[in-house]
This record gives sequence, C-alpha cells and structure tokens, in this order.
Amino acid sequence: MSNDRIVVTRQPPGSALQLLEEAAAIWVWPHDRPIDRSTLLREIDTATGLYSMLTDGIDHGLLDAAPHLKVISQMAVGVDNIDLEACRQRGIIVGHTPDVLTETTADLAFGLMIAAARRFGEGIHDVHAGKWGDWDPNYLVGHDVHGSTLGIIGFGRIGQAIARRATGFSMQIFYTQRHRSKELDSAGPSFVTLDELLGESDHVVVATPLSDETRHLIGWNELRRMKSTASLINIGRGPLVDPDALVRALRTGEIFAAALDVTEPEPIPTTHPLASCPNCFITPHLGSATTRTRTAMAELAARNLVAGLRGDPMEAPVIA
Repeated sequence: MSNDRIVVTRQPPGSALQLLEEAAAIWVWPHDRPIDRSTLLREIDTATGLYSMLTDGIDHGLLDAAPHLKVISQMAVGVDNIDLEACRQRGIIVGHTPDVLTETTADLAFGLMIAAARRFGEGIHDVHAGKWGDWDPNYLVGHDVHGSTLGIIGFGRIGQAIARRATGFSMQIFYTQRHRSKELDSAGPSFVTLDELLGESDHVVVATPLSDETRHLIGWNELRRMKSTASLINIGRGPLVDPDALVRALRTGEIFAAALDVTEPEPIPTTHPLASCPNCFITPHLGSATTRTRTAMAELAARNLVAGLRGDPMEAPVIA
C-alpha cells in the first residue's frame, strides 16, 4: 500500500470503498448526512485524496487546509461546488462521473415532464386528501406530451438523451446552448435562441450546468416569454431558476406548471412557497437515484481517484 490517505465524505454504494482501500489508507465520514465543515477541515490536513459529494463546499479555505492534497474525485457530474481555478493553481487534479448517469437522469426528466403536464401532483394530493369524487370530464385536465413541442436548455449528454426519448412521443424538438452543433441539427433537433425556445415550447427542460453565467438563467422575464400552457422542468441545478420568479409565474398563470428535481434552496423547506404551489411537482434530487446508476457513479469516482493518485490518466477528468 502507498503512503496516500483518502478522505471519503459519505459512504458510497457498491465496491467503491474496496477499490480505495486497495490503494491507500482511507477515512470515511460515518454519518448519514453531509460532513460538517470542521471535521472535513481537520481530516483533510494529511489527505492526498478527497472523495467528495456535491454537498461538499470545496473552496480556497478548504484547499488551504489540505497541503498534501493531490486528487479530488467527485461522485457527481456537476462540479459547481468545487473551486476549479483554485485547484488549478495548486496543481490538484479533479475527476467526476459523467456518462454513467445520463440515461437514468433522462428517464426522470421525462417522468417529470409527464407529471407536470398531466397534473400528477394535484391528483396524488386529491387521492390522499379524500377529494377524489365521481368522474368529471373537466377534472384535472392537463396537456399532452405526445405531439407537442419540447425545448431543451443545455444539449449535452443528458439533453440529447431526453431528445431521443422525445422522438418516441412524436415531439418537435428545439435546443439551445452556447455553441450550435451542425452534427446535432442533422439528427433532427433544431437549434434556436433561448427566447425562441421559450416562446415556442410546450415543455421546457433545463439541463445546463450551473455557473456564474447561468445562475438564475430562468427568471421572471424568461418565464413571461413562455406559453401560459407550458411546463418548466429543472433537472440541472436549483439556482438555474429564480425561485421567487417561478412562484410568481405559477401563481399568476404565466406558465401552467413546473416540475423540479432540484431547488433553491436544497432541500426545500416545507414552508417555502414553491412547496405549497399545487401546480409545482417536486422530487428530492432523484435524477441518478437507481441502484445500478449510483453504484456505477461510486465505482467510477473511486477508479478516478486511484488512477489520479497513481499518476495514471483518469477515466473522467475535469482537470487532468
């Protein structure tokens, strides 16, 4: 075994810990909640590797407390919780877990789209509240998904997987992202501006990474451009959508419904206005939450970390 020491900030599934134990000494946060800052600062002092989760804030302060740190491997695709520039300055390499969660997250996105359009949340509430009465031709009437128009904001792996599912529903597909892809256009989806996408789509899925440029990408002005019959689905990160603007849009009928797997704040308090909007369907960040996918993510993150400590190329680097 090497002289490396790895800090693991949450118990991962599958054989991830076994893979790490074969390469180095490891310390694992034993509790079923995010690691507290003081403990992480203490444990990171002698660590050469960090196996992190998206709930961990990895900033200048933490990195200053980790003079021996060489590798960070995160069990997630997004790395907006990691100060990448600070890692570059210190020569720390960073890995993540793309690809293995693409299809599972796209499944959830499509499920949320249907839930929002067909008013699943309101229906479930009525069943549990004893409000399900006789059949009524006007009761909880929603909007079709098949044959409608889908707009995808962020057309990376997950966005493209959502589009593949949409073809089976005979949907017209628009996408927008920073750079237009002629290869993607030839496959069927049409590149449009964000304004065009918002104005034309029956269902808008937000699947773009979070950055300073995309924070509150969807605000009041953007919501007002959407159809009053349209649904907004967010599977990216909570801060991509301004929650105050979304509450206003849902309450005033600017849009028909929303379905969120991510929120701002997260977790969302039961007292938050979004939690009481009947036309807002919220799931607790379940995008990659299947046994097979979470295990694949955990084991890929472990292989990334081991490779980085050995000086070998990571399978999925952010910073090599």
